[in-house]
Amino acid sequence: MDPIILSIAFLLGLLANRIGLPALVGFLVAGFTLKAMGFTASENIHEIGELGVTLLLFTIGLKLKIRQLFRPEIWAVGTIHMTITVLFMGLCIHLLAYSGFHFFVGLTIETSLLLGFALSFSSTVFAVKIMQENGLTNALTGRTAIGILIIQDILAVLFITFSTGKTPTLWAFGIIALLPVIRFFARLILDYTGHGELQVLFGMALALAVGAGSFELVGLKADLGALIMGMLVATHPRSQELADSLLSIKDFMLLGFFLSIGLAGLPDLPALFVAAFFVLLIPLKSILFFFLLTRFNLSARASFITGMNLTNYSEFGLIVGAIGVSNGWLDMKWLVVMALSLSLSFLVSSPLNVQSEEMFEKFRGWLTRFETDTSHPDEEHISLAIPWQVVIIGMGRIGTQSYDALRNQLGNVVLGVDADQEKVYKHNALGREVIYADITDGDFWRRMVPLETVELGVLTIPNLDAKLYAMEMAKQKGSTSKIIAITEHDDEITPLLEGGADFAFNIYDEIGVGLALEIKKYLDDLSCDANGYS
Repeated sequence: MDPIILSIAFLLGLLANRIGLPALVGFLVAGFTLKAMGFTASENIHEIGELGVTLLLFTIGLKLKIRQLFRPEIWAVGTIHMTITVLFMGLCIHLLAYSGFHFFVGLTIETSLLLGFALSFSSTVFAVKIMQENGLTNALTGRTAIGILIIQDILAVLFITFSTGKTPTLWAFGIIALLPVIRFFARLILDYTGHGELQVLFGMALALAVGAGSFELVGLKADLGALIMGMLVATHPRSQELADSLLSIKDFMLLGFFLSIGLAGLPDLPALFVAAFFVLLIPLKSILFFFLLTRFNLSARASFITGMNLTNYSEFGLIVGAIGVSNGWLDMKWLVVMALSLSLSFLVSSPLNVQSEEMFEKFRGWLTRFETDTSHPDEEHISLAIPWQVVIIGMGRIGTQSYDALRNQLGNVVLGVDADQEKVYKHNALGREVIYADITDGDFWRRMVPLETVELGVLTIPNLDAKLYAMEMAKQKGSTSKIIAITEHDDEITPLLEGGADFAFNIYDEIGVGLALEIKKYLDDLSCDANGYS
């Protein structure tokens, strides 16, 4: 890429990041800026963008565990929501074709539905980023949102596959028949790739050569091949590590896709008006998500937070739009409109997600009226009436090690708490007393009995706001226990102490201290052995 293009993309991506937006918003703006400066999208930019989309689908496949998608609040809500949204959006757009506004004149019902389909997706990139920052990826809200996004992604891939108009050759059946063999060898090879550049190279080869390349040769969509290759190794213990190792390469290649959209054309005033109109429709997506999720027994709070995570348009909508343009179904002006709609939707969605908990608390009395009488299995909280003395919130590696060490010293008076239901099941199967609870859920604290017996609370969860919220709610419940908070960042220690922690420390500092003590003990033992002491 041209150094000027890279520099402008970096600067505007950095600016977007610093004001709390995904960097891809900056990349889209960079494309528009470069177009205004006279730049055009080169063949290299297009090729890099296409590879980025292929890798995106491969990494989605790596996270796609079919078993999780069978839950009705995921597959049913995802498909029903998309169906209603496509029909509603398509109808609105088609009615505007009779309004006299020249931007919509001449749209057929098929084209209107295609635009509705493109606008029905929510952004995987944006939602996952928000959930990671809030520490909710493995919580019920996070798992539900990610599952719905995957349902949407599957529908997008099916559209991408059938939109090519290609007829698969007879060899396609051979590729399909070989998938079990490919799965066996792919998983076997992944065991021996190590953790460095070989793992990255294997992932790219599996996605681009074995998946995309072989499928394209037999007349199938290359992107579908990449998705399937990811699914074949999704249950491998190192699939998440493989996805993480490809993250930077995938994000860089997607830069080409977003730049090419911006370089395709500059928005005019009518395009801005149309994009603003589409953004005004976004709250309707959230309302529909909330209503459908509560029908499937999720609490009002879980449904509301999940809906907020999905309140935006998607980069997949741009991919669908780009296919429509390449096939002659859409005018290029609609791709520019969708790029603007995507960017503006992030501007709306970012503050909504930051304030989602406060917004729910403000309207909690009204929103809870939509709850069903049946509770979702993942929201049936266990009472803390048993006189536990130590509660560890966050049962990851650090929390688990702390739990085991404290129980060995104090006995069976230690309780673990985690927002990942599968993790809770695994701990229970190993004999640990761990309950499911999302400590950012105000309803959990309202239903919980007083914490009078707890002498010590240990916070090992990564999110700072969640830790501060938990300490505040514990105080409101009358807790007088001491609180220890663990962090990975020095600049979070002061806020934790001011927020109520009796002791807060950087875990990496303590690892260094612990290592030094172990080394000293080891050297002392060597010295004793050398001097003949027992």
